[in-house]
Parts: sequence; C-alpha cells; structure tokens
Amino acid sequence: MSSTMTQAVSELSVPVPWGEVRGKVWGPDHGRPVLCLHGWADNCGTFNTLIPLLPKECRYVAVDAAGHGFSSHRPPGVFYSFPAYVADVRRIVDGLQWTKFSIIGHSMGGNIAAMFSALYPEMVDAVVLLDSFGFLPIDPTETSKVMRQGMDEMLQYDKKTEEKKRVYTYEKAAERLLAANPTLSEQSVRLLLERGLVQVEGGFVFSRDLRVNFKNIVRISLEQSLEMQSRIKASVLVVLADKGFGAKFPETNRQKLTSTLLQGYRDRNHTVVTAPGDHHVHLNDPEVVAPIVSDFLRTKVISQQPLT
Repeated sequence: MSSTMTQAVSELSVPVPWGEVRGKVWGPDHGRPVLCLHGWADNCGTFNTLIPLLPKECRYVAVDAAGHGFSSHRPPGVFYSFPAYVADVRRIVDGLQWTKFSIIGHSMGGNIAAMFSALYPEMVDAVVLLDSFGFLPIDPTETSKVMRQGMDEMLQYDKKTEEKKRVYTYEKAAERLLAANPTLSEQSVRLLLERGLVQVEGGFVFSRDLRVNFKNIVRISLEQSLEMQSRIKASVLVVLADKGFGAKFPETNRQKLTSTLLQGYRDRNHTVVTAPGDHHVHLNDPEVVAPIVSDFLRTKVISQQPLT
C-alpha cells in the first residue's frame, strides 16, 4: 500500500551528558518529523507494529527513554522524573536538529509529550496521546507521602554497594513481563524483550534501570495540570482504550481528575476518542489505532505544512 511504511528501519544514538539515548528510525530522511515516546518500563519496541501502518510521508524516531531499553542509565543518585524526561526530549530534538515536530506518546510517554508541549509550545505542531491523559495529577494530600517514599527508596538503594540483577532464562523473563502486563500478546512480549533484555553469563537480565521502579517524586496537582494543558498550542488527539489505563481507576476521585482533564481537551477543540482494546492496544492490535492516528497526522500536519 502506498500509504504505509516500506523504508528500512535504522538504529539511532543521540549523545547526552551521561551517555546516549538509543532508538529506531523509520521513514525518509526529509519526512515530517515525529518523535515517539514509550510508556513506563517499556521501550521503543512498543511502536514496532504501529509505525509501519502510519503515513509514509513522516520520519518517525522512537527512542528508549533514559534507563530503558538500550539507552544509558542516569548517573548514581539521580532521580527519574517527568521533568527530567522532558529535558531529555529537548536534548534529543536538538541533537536531531528538529525545530518543529509532532509527538506520539504512549502512557508515561504521553505525559512527557504533554508536558514538553506545554513548556515548548512553539516546537510542537501535533500531539497523539495513546491511552494517556497527558498529565497524572496527584491529590495534594498525597504529595508529601509520595515524595518521601521516592526519596527513601533512592536513599536505600544508594547504600547498596552493588545491586546484582536477577538472571533469567528467556522463557522466565517472558513470563515475568507477561505477569506484569497480562494483556500483552505473545508477539508483543517478544518485541519488548528485543530491547528489554541483555544477555549475560547464564542467561538474561532486564536492561532497564531498577531505579525506574521508584516512586516519581515530582508530582503536580490537577490545577497545575490544567494550567499546563492550557499552554499547549499543538493539535491534540487523545486515543483511550476502553479497557485501558482509565479503567484501572474506578474510584470517584481518580475518575473526577481524568474527566476534568478530558473535558479540558474537548473545550479547546482537541479530539478525544475511545478505541476497543487494552492499555497496549497500539502494540497488540495496531490496526485498531493506526487509521485514527493516520487521519489525524494527515489532517493536522501533512496537509497543513509545505515541505521545506
């Protein structure tokens, strides 16, 4: 099909102060730039099945976030937080010499995408949030508890002279990933493990930094989330899965927070749709998501800007 990706995929490395950010690239050299950001504890393999179904006019760069996949881990004693990931996005696009681009973000990647788009609105022309509300507001009464927990986890980790990672057989590693994400298909597990495992003597270890499991100590309130949301100038598409992230929070307070965020997008004439599937529907069943994302990119990006 002329509308889908046929170009070869290549590896990418962007230097950062503590090492490198690795990733994969699809599409023509001068295609319209699209940065793809994966979810927590995943890696850029999460886009392997979706990107080939998206418009061929774009150049898609999917990266492994710091501490995930093949990218370098942050230095000792450094926290993993949303603002730090947002700064990484700026480092990445500066390295790619992109001044205007679109972002596709899944889950945590969607939160990073929305925050970046709020802080650097002039750089982003379109944002796709895949089973993500763009922000993860916290009840202000929980802030102190969460911050302390995250700090205590890091301080305890700092005291360990060397954290030995558990060695798995490939099969056991696949079982563990599936246990943590029971909605993943067998193929999706294999795709995530391509960059999620490193072979060592006796088997495999997970490549991600153990510190990404600690509580994120930088949280924002609903009011702060709405203020940031109001600063986004890009067109936004929110694709929620009907059995996805939102379905995990039936309690009244969480539903109120997410409903308020979604109404904020609608009030600004952004698009919010629901697709059948689970949190990883874009990976498990990309045919469900691809037409929605493709139409959005064609309407909001490809047809709007002449190539320079």
